[in-house]
Amino acid sequence: MKRVFLLIATNFAVMILLSIVISVLGLDKALAQQGFQVFPTLVMASIFGFGGAFISLLISKPIAKWSTGAQVIDGSEGTTQYWLVDTVKKLSEKAGIRMPEVAIYEGDPNAFATGAFRNSALVAVSSGLLQSMSREEVEAVLGHEIGHVANGDMVTLTLIQGVLNTFVIFLSRLIGYIVDRVILKNDRGEGIGYFVTVIASQIVLGLFASMIVAWFSRQREYRADAASAHLLGSPQPMVQALARLGGLHPGALPQNMSAFGISPSPGTWGALFSTHPPVEQRIAALQAPH
Repeated sequence: MKRVFLLIATNFAVMILLSIVISVLGLDKALAQQGFQVFPTLVMASIFGFGGAFISLLISKPIAKWSTGAQVIDGSEGTTQYWLVDTVKKLSEKAGIRMPEVAIYEGDPNAFATGAFRNSALVAVSSGLLQSMSREEVEAVLGHEIGHVANGDMVTLTLIQGVLNTFVIFLSRLIGYIVDRVILKNDRGEGIGYFVTVIASQIVLGLFASMIVAWFSRQREYRADAASAHLLGSPQPMVQALARLGGLHPGALPQNMSAFGISPSPGTWGALFSTHPPVEQRIAALQAPH
């Protein structure tokens, strides 16, 4: 709940900061004379930027279940299910969080954690992961996902995405207005130059924003790996699990969930846009002396 409050507070902080910067630079009056309303545009950018990210966070669990076909288990279904639920319970107690829901879904090796709150999360593993890994390796993967939950990574990633969305939406419209009114000298309302520039600006700024989000996502993978090592008392199980994953074809997750998997989905654009570091770097980080 504290992180959700932080997300909302950050939303207001971003609006205030942008307003102050624009006012100090004297841009608010100059833009107002050209017909560009800074504060209403900023409010709109914040509502769509943060609002969309926040709504996605709130519905992340049901969307995850629906899009992957994950079935929540309670341990009564069989010995494997019992072991999974019991293991998640023990790890969550060590991490100091309420036990998440546990689910299994059909697919190639992967796992994910999602949910808006640390104490109301979902941890899911694929059938392919269970079939291709030893129990010690699966436990390490579960520790990694519990680490994500305990670290509040889902909320933090949403916060960063919301801030960047706000900047992208606001700046693209500001750039579009400047191009339309100042460069193209259009004084008959928003012209084609405005709309074309807004679309182009959103694409370019969105790519830069995606790089920042991907960078943060890579850092949180290192932290979740370290959390698994801490919860299991040794980095070796996570090292073995990562080494195993490195030789497997990772299971694809829906696009909106690809950052939450234990392993990246196939077809990433490259290092700058990858949500996960290379397996070799993750192993090296776990084996590095601390």
